[in-house]
Amino acid sequence: MPFDESIAFQPVRIAVLTVSDSRSLAEDRSGDTLVARIEGAGHILADRTIVKDDVAAIVARLNGWIDDSLVDCVITTGGTGVTGRDVTPEALAQVWDKEIPGFGELFRWLSYQKIGTSTIQSRATAGVARGTYLFALPGSTGAVKDGWDGILASQLDIRHRPCNFVELMPRLMER
Repeated sequence: MPFDESIAFQPVRIAVLTVSDSRSLAEDRSGDTLVARIEGAGHILADRTIVKDDVAAIVARLNGWIDDSLVDCVITTGGTGVTGRDVTPEALAQVWDKEIPGFGELFRWLSYQKIGTSTIQSRATAGVARGTYLFALPGSTGAVKDGWDGILASQLDIRHRPCNFVELMPRLMER
């Protein structure tokens, strides 16, 4: 996709939330992969943490970041499957004002090219909550790479044309 190099890069302040019952920060390879890509692209890691697969805990962490003016975007990894403990999409749905359905659709299309029909088990999703972007990726390093490299790297770059999420940030709270 084309980038307009005449526009100055604008770093986005991104918080990373890993949703897992079993990982610690020391074992969070998907979170590490995401952080490396965020910082490698020139964005700012606003915060990073891990919470258990629990809707209330996820919602509480999301609300804290949504209400923090130093966080523009939250990317979660994990909890997007179909098992009983996978509740990240349900948590995001409790806080967002608008869903971005195309994110999950595009993620699964990209993923299908690598893992075939297994992508149907992913409930990757996105939305906007009180002016903050929320993106939920599956917990594997491959899924994080697919989501960042295939969608977020360009959509979180103001130079991407014909349009991107960054240029809309000042207008997210319009009514």
